[in-house]
Amino acid sequence: MAADKTTTKDRWADRNLLLERHEAKYLIPRALVPRIREFIRPFCIPDPYTRGDPPEYVITTLQLDSPDLVLHHMKEWEALNRFKLRVRTYGTDGRAPVFLEVKRKVKGVIIKSRVAIPASEWGESLVRDPRISLRIRREKEVHGLLEFVRLCREINAQPVVWLRYTRESYMGMIDHYARVTLDRNLLYQPAKDWDSWGRGGKWRCMDSTLSQNKQYGFSGVVLELKTLTDAPQWMVDLTKELGLVRTGNCKYSTAVWTESIFRGTPAMPAYASEVFRT
Repeated sequence: MAADKTTTKDRWADRNLLLERHEAKYLIPRALVPRIREFIRPFCIPDPYTRGDPPEYVITTLQLDSPDLVLHHMKEWEALNRFKLRVRTYGTDGRAPVFLEVKRKVKGVIIKSRVAIPASEWGESLVRDPRISLRIRREKEVHGLLEFVRLCREINAQPVVWLRYTRESYMGMIDHYARVTLDRNLLYQPAKDWDSWGRGGKWRCMDSTLSQNKQYGFSGVVLELKTLTDAPQWMVDLTKELGLVRTGNCKYSTAVWTESIFRGTPAMPAYASEVFRT
């Protein structure tokens, strides 16, 4: 039998083309992070795309939405079936491959599709032009690209906000799919273009007590536990031993709300679209 020449990165990339998974989010104090690292050590290894100790990378994301921010408001109203459109790259210079993602939430289950394209191919024309000339090798990615473009056109998607944060990432050693991520240094800025990746703009803090939730009384780290089906026992034990309380934390909606505070319009009606447009 021929040897399996695929690498851990290859297998991890294949899994992420289309995922149906469960996510649990927790806002935790920074002082708790070392205990989490120690707890998951017997069960996890660093994400193969990370570097350093702790294993981490920087994520930069462009969030797209309709002119009246319908995707944000669907989250605000906790719609059972909703989705997000985002364009993600890794690092800060915009030269790494770009990932076009549709992230749906259907009755509590996360369904995410993504397609990777060269950074040079990304821009408004990919969404607006009637013909798509990109060459995509994998059938799943072709479907992902067409779905992303279709949804963008249906809602007349526009750039709304850039997000940037540092992600510490681990994957389960024995589980079919299990991930633990810790996001910190959360930043945002209003987006005026499609492909600058925030260069030249002013990044604003998004992990302050005000932005995250003043009821917690601390500036926290966003912990996410992700699985395909039932959580493995070690994840259950982690939440019980550390007394973790699950909470929602949408970075995109947090950025929209935080910007409205800075602009003095926190009580503006949900249908208003001027938060980022003036």
